[in-house]
Amino acid sequence: MPEFVLGIDIGTASSKAVLASTGGEVVAVEVVEHDTSRPRPGWVEQDADAVWWADVCELSRRMTERFPAGSIGAVCVSGIGPTALVAGADGAPLRPAILYGVDTRAVGQAAALSSRLGEDAVLERCGSRLSSQSAGPKLAWIRENEPDVWARTRYFFMANSYVVYRLTGAYVLDHHSANQAQPLYDRRRGEWIAEWAEVVAPGLALPSLRWPTDVAGHVTAEAAAATGLPAGTPVVVGTIDAWAEAESVDVGRPGDVMIMYGSTMFFIAVTSTPVAHPQLWGTVGQHPGLHTLAGGMASSGSITGWFRDLTGGRPYPSLLADAAAVPAGSDGLLALPYFDGERTPFADPDARGVLAGLTLRHSTGHVYRALLEATAFGVRHNLAEFAAAGVTASRVVAVGGGTQGDLWTTIVSSAAGVTQEVPRVTVGAAYGDAKFAAVAIGAADRDADWNGGGVTVAPDPADAAVYDRLFPLYRELHERTADVQHALAVGARR
Repeated sequence: MPEFVLGIDIGTASSKAVLASTGGEVVAVEVVEHDTSRPRPGWVEQDADAVWWADVCELSRRMTERFPAGSIGAVCVSGIGPTALVAGADGAPLRPAILYGVDTRAVGQAAALSSRLGEDAVLERCGSRLSSQSAGPKLAWIRENEPDVWARTRYFFMANSYVVYRLTGAYVLDHHSANQAQPLYDRRRGEWIAEWAEVVAPGLALPSLRWPTDVAGHVTAEAAAATGLPAGTPVVVGTIDAWAEAESVDVGRPGDVMIMYGSTMFFIAVTSTPVAHPQLWGTVGQHPGLHTLAGGMASSGSITGWFRDLTGGRPYPSLLADAAAVPAGSDGLLALPYFDGERTPFADPDARGVLAGLTLRHSTGHVYRALLEATAFGVRHNLAEFAAAGVTASRVVAVGGGTQGDLWTTIVSSAAGVTQEVPRVTVGAAYGDAKFAAVAIGAADRDADWNGGGVTVAPDPADAAVYDRLFPLYRELHERTADVQHALAVGARR
């Protein structure tokens, strides 16, 4: 049995590799940062070769330089998604990849496809309504707006499937990622919807469907030279990053809910049967027989990064200390977190951030705490929609970089009324990829508890009472300013 497994995750702002033992012990972590392009308002792209493939090559070389390459039994890659990358007959990308719901260019295509196919029919077959999050409208946008590119298109990739292709030559996509290419995949039948694919992407041969723990192929000689991984190393299919993150903390049983604190806040609830909600995303899970209901805020950690840069790049511990000295409610400040539009619990690419109640006595600590509280109210709003869909949480697990430092998770627990488990290992999706790899080669069981231990974060009753009073005002603030937000968004695009 091999000694190690390698997981790599391609994120919005960086990529991370985790080398773990086949029993789940983290042996090494490597990170590389990269750029994300925003060439126009509402457009968010990444270069698949200069970012995705280059990051995987760099991270793999770092690991194989530190540890014997032959000790790595398998590699698995996850990535941001759903994305839309199109490539020509030689597999080379024809344009930068269009990223997930933060890229809102295909809103018109989503509306047109919904009208043509039927909004309710799409929700029933695919589990989600079409929005800027869906990969199908992104493909339709390319076909309609870049016909020369589309005429040369032969492949459709997401981040993990492109890397698998570069490593092995296999043209595959996992079932979960395919489910986020609405309206192309039927989540009940577990197959592509051929007649709808001809409407969205006529003539495009879609990838073969696999599960995240399936072995897609083996590292080729060419890929071995680029990555340092030995030729013949098994390459596991992988999936979208948030579901790999869920795997990293053993969120894989009905009743489990994950809250991911990252550049965007993400929610995954595991169910035993398909669940649909018009404002959320119903999908198949990361393993056969499981289903999930998911949601995602468009900005959360990215807001804290924006504020850090705005205040001269102050370290997060310093900002958190200032915010912790401010009482719940931020002494009358109330913010809306829609700095990049919003995905769930309402799809509105033209929603915008708001800061209300400012006075001359407010400090940076007040503003920073108000921004954290805004994201917490967004969590509460989303979880309320999960409950409306009939999904109740028996276990809530917090993951991601934002779980460090206690304050943010404490605010979320108090504002949303949930107790959260913060697991022992919080390195993220790459650790889940390592588990996928171990399961794929028979070195671990998919239901194994890789990530036990950790701490529990419970609501603070006094703070919870403050947030119960403020949450209706948070909702009202959005309702009363939505028209102004939209007008300002339109003006910014001119």
